[in-house]
Amino acid sequence: MLDPDMTEGALQETYLKRIKKLNQIGIALSSEHDKHRLMEMILTNARELTEADAGTLYIVDDEKQEVHFPLIQNQSLGLFLGGQGQPSADLFNPIPLYDEVGQANKQWVVTNAIHGHKTICIDDVYQTTDFDFSGTRTFDAKSGYRSRSFLTVPLINHENEVFGVLQLINKNGHQGEPQSFNELDIELVESLASQAAIALNNQRLINDMKQLFDSFTRVLATAIDKKSPHTGNHCRRVPDATLFLAEAVSKSKHPAVKDFSMSDADFYELKTAAWLHDCGKVVTPHHVMEKSRKLETVFDRLELIKTRIEVLLRDAEIETLKQKLSSSESSTEHGQTTKQQRDILLNEYAFLQKLNIGSEYVTDDDLHRLAYLTELSYTDQSGTHVSLISDDERYNLSIRRGTLNPEERQVMNDHMVATLEMLEQLPFPKHLKRVPEYAGCHHERMDGKGYPRGLTRDEMSIPARIMGIADVFEALTAKERPYKEPMPLSQALMIMSRMADEGHLDPDLFEIFIQEKVYLRYASIHLSPEQIDQPDITRILKQKESS
Repeated sequence: MLDPDMTEGALQETYLKRIKKLNQIGIALSSEHDKHRLMEMILTNARELTEADAGTLYIVDDEKQEVHFPLIQNQSLGLFLGGQGQPSADLFNPIPLYDEVGQANKQWVVTNAIHGHKTICIDDVYQTTDFDFSGTRTFDAKSGYRSRSFLTVPLINHENEVFGVLQLINKNGHQGEPQSFNELDIELVESLASQAAIALNNQRLINDMKQLFDSFTRVLATAIDKKSPHTGNHCRRVPDATLFLAEAVSKSKHPAVKDFSMSDADFYELKTAAWLHDCGKVVTPHHVMEKSRKLETVFDRLELIKTRIEVLLRDAEIETLKQKLSSSESSTEHGQTTKQQRDILLNEYAFLQKLNIGSEYVTDDDLHRLAYLTELSYTDQSGTHVSLISDDERYNLSIRRGTLNPEERQVMNDHMVATLEMLEQLPFPKHLKRVPEYAGCHHERMDGKGYPRGLTRDEMSIPARIMGIADVFEALTAKERPYKEPMPLSQALMIMSRMADEGHLDPDLFEIFIQEKVYLRYASIHLSPEQIDQPDITRILKQKESS
């Protein structure tokens, strides 16, 4: 009941003030986005609204079927646990919702409120036998506190599930003694609990959706990495390199970025883009992604050439034996000729093996030698003319650098077109609107010669340029590529320095990458010890300045 000594006018004024306070609390709750600050705001305002000396906010753990104490406040004892900058409330053991045989645990007032979906108001916990308050008595004995009045209100979501409890203790009386919570207190706290339930449940739903979305992006990235063991973990490592550099750039005083900074939301947006930057590779044919040799399709066609060479060797031996039978020349001379032919063909096969790897640049002399080999042929049993090297094999072996021919490289490049098409179809919320831009620009160049859109430096945002550097650095230092040895830091950074000089990478961002030792932070996590050498930073930066 309300204080009987108060006049009707005073009661009306008190009621209006507290309703106004409740409305203000509701507005504040709807605008708070941090879960921990939100919980602290709920408990603190509930105490102020009812003049409660102490209170606890409980949260239900559905998976473990128990109730936790994330937030505890006691004004008289100066005890504040679980709030911002406060000690954790984990010292209190969670309360089980069910006993050993699976029966609902209703012996505690908190669990009773949860199972019964009801508010419980107790005038004096020492005068009731309805619930087990042994824990409260133990706390009082140790602290010298006197717990008396309790108001326990469940937090119920839109699915009629109790996911938390708001408990207030000891309403402050006019004479300094705790008094019972009255009907207005119950009405206001139940209203606040309803608003708090909506706010907390919205936070939980938002977090659940965020976790689902983050998990989806990682599943997609994992699927792409699994598609090719040669580029495995690329989609996992690029986000690290991207965010490490983004943090350094955001803090840097470099003239080119002195006015640039990133918020937590900006970092999250960039991280999402980094995880999705190669999502278009899901449409890239497996045999193109996995082409570790120039002649590789479903299998390495160099084996076909090896078989043809063996046929040529057999034919040469047969011809030698025929000549022995029909001529008077010594068998030694015929044997020497056969051995010379065999040595020549095996030497040419060794040359083709080396050419097939794609790790070295193909010179004009190599191409002339390849043209000569293409002219070699034999006739099979059906009379068909068979070239040692087919036109398509010659075309692929003529690739100057790497293992992909122009058509296959275009197929690989088209993964960027697919990435943009996929991401631009997704209805990203406002705080993720730039994900397609960031993810779709990591193969663009500062001089406009990149792909898929040929953007220049001025047409790209700083985060998009950051991702370009991260992607190149990961590719250069990756350990799984079959066509190259794991590259040490010194070599990778010298190559990147030249790329910055040539208009491929942003020179200012690369300078920050070097000066802030972003490369070393990444290397300590992802590179082998033998790759982490001592780059000549002075030489690397001088190379940039001299260009």
